[in-house]
Amino acid sequence: MDIKSLLSLFNHTFTLFVIFPAIILFGFYLTFKLRFVQVFQLRRSFNCLAKGDCSEEGNISRFGAIASVLAGSFGTGNISGMAVAIATGGPGALVWMWVMAFFGAAVQYVSCILSVSYRERTQSGEFVGGPMYYLKNGLGYKKIAAFFAIFTIFGSIAVGNFAQINSVILPLQKMGLNPFYASSAIAVLVGFVILGGIQRIASFATYIVPIKAFLYLGAALTVIALNYDQVIPAFQLMFRHAFGLTPMLGGVLGVGVLKALTTGFDRGLFATDAGTGVVPILQAGARSENPIMDGIATLIAPVIVMIVCTATGLVLILTGAWQIPELQSTNMVTYAFAKGLGSVIGEYVVVAALILFAYTTILAWSYCGEKALGFLIGSEKGRYFRIVYILLVPVGSILQVGMVWTLADISITLMLAANLVGVIGLSRRVIESTRKFQSASF
Repeated sequence: MDIKSLLSLFNHTFTLFVIFPAIILFGFYLTFKLRFVQVFQLRRSFNCLAKGDCSEEGNISRFGAIASVLAGSFGTGNISGMAVAIATGGPGALVWMWVMAFFGAAVQYVSCILSVSYRERTQSGEFVGGPMYYLKNGLGYKKIAAFFAIFTIFGSIAVGNFAQINSVILPLQKMGLNPFYASSAIAVLVGFVILGGIQRIASFATYIVPIKAFLYLGAALTVIALNYDQVIPAFQLMFRHAFGLTPMLGGVLGVGVLKALTTGFDRGLFATDAGTGVVPILQAGARSENPIMDGIATLIAPVIVMIVCTATGLVLILTGAWQIPELQSTNMVTYAFAKGLGSVIGEYVVVAALILFAYTTILAWSYCGEKALGFLIGSEKGRYFRIVYILLVPVGSILQVGMVWTLADISITLMLAANLVGVIGLSRRVIESTRKFQSASF
C-alpha cells in the first residue's frame, strides 16, 4: 500500500469514527440548546450584515469580515471539490454535505463568539483570535492550542494553497498554458494583495465575492433551468445513494453508504469551513459591539456556500458528467457546464469563476496561516509566512491531484478535532449568553 492509500485510509477512518459522530452528536446538542440558531437567526444574519459598523473595537467592518469568510469558503471546494465528492462518494455525498453544513453551522456560531470574546490585541494594534486563543485563554490548554496552530499552518498550505492552485491549473493546462508560468503569475497577484494584510484582503473580497458568486451561480442556474424536468429525479438519486436505497448487494451497499458519508463530510468541511476554526480566525478582526451578533452574522456563510455546492452537484448529475470516469476534478465541471449550456462558453465561465474562487480563497487562508504562525512565534515574525506562502503557490501546480486532496482533508479534519475541544469546553457560557440575548430580543 503506497503512502497516498495509507493517508486516505487514515482520513477515512478518522472521519468515520471521530468526525462524523462528534459533529452529529455535539452538533445536535448545540442546535437544540441554542434553539436552532442556524435556522431562526438566519434573517438577522442577513440584516446585521447591512447594519454597518457598530463599534471602533476592531480592524475591519463586519461586512468585510464576512466577505473574507466567504472569500475563504468560496473556493475550489465549491467547484472541483464537488466533482471529487461525487466521483468518489457518488451523488449521495451531497446529502451528507448538507448534514455536515447544518450541524457544523452551530459549531461555527459558538466558535466565532468565543473568538471575539477571547481575542487579543497585538503591539501594532491589530485584533487576533481564533481557536488557539480561546483554547489558551479560556481553558488553559496551551498544548492543544499550539497543535491547532500547527494544523492550521499545514491547512493553509494544503487547503488554501495547493488544492486551490492545483484545481485552477488543470483547465488552464488543458487550454495550452504552461502550469509553472500560469501559477507564477497567480503567485504575483496573490502577493500584491496579501502583503497589505487583512484590511486589503477584506477590501478586495467585498468587491470580488459578489461578482464571482453571481457569475458562477448564474451559469449553473441556467443549466438547471434548461433541465428542470430532471431536477426532482436528481434529488431522488442523491437520497437513494446517501441512504443505500440503490439496487446493490448488501455488502457493496454498506460500503457505498459509508463512502458517501465520509466523502460528504470531508467535502462539506472543505467547502464551508464550518467548525474547522478558519472562520473564527477571520472573524476576530471585525468591529463588534456584541460577540453574539458576530456569531449570528457568520450563519449566512454555510448557507450560501451550500447553495453553490448544490448547484454544482445538480449540474454534474443533470448533464451526466459524473458518470464519465476519465473526467477528473475541474475537468468534469468544465465538461458539464459546456454540455449544459450547449456551448464552449460554459467552459470559459467555469474557468473564470474558478480563478476568482481560488484566488480569494488563497488570500483568506494566507491570513489564517500567518496568524497561526504568529501565535506560535510572535505576530511580528509571523508576517514572514506571507513570503513563504507566495513562493509555495507554484508548487501546488505540479502535485498529483489525489495527493493534494488527501493532504487537504487530513489537515482540515485535524483542525476540526482540535477546535471541538475548545468549543465543547466553553459551549456552556455561549449557550447561556445566547439564551439571554434571545430572551431580550423577543
